[in-house]
Amino acid sequence: MAENEKDCGNFLKGFVIGGVLGTLAGILFAPKSGKGLRSDLKEIKKEADRHLSEARQKAKEILARGEKKEAEAGEAEKGVTGEKKA
Repeated sequence: MAENEKDCGNFLKGFVIGGVLGTLAGILFAPKSGKGLRSDLKEIKKEADRHLSEARQKAKEILARGEKKEAEAGEAEKGVTGEKKA
């Protein structure tokens, strides 16, 4: 199951990166004035910053869940063996 989640995460990461690069290429090659292009690039930066913030928050949540599971596993091991392995 972990392998499936890893594959899904890699696919999603590739999909997002491809979408951003495609959008950026479309904007850079579209015939626009410098002012219009700068405005579009600012919007892309805002959107990228928002996605980055969301990704960081999700990463923190995943890390916290992993640390919790690690602590629970250590406590379970301690209960079974009488001592915690290093």
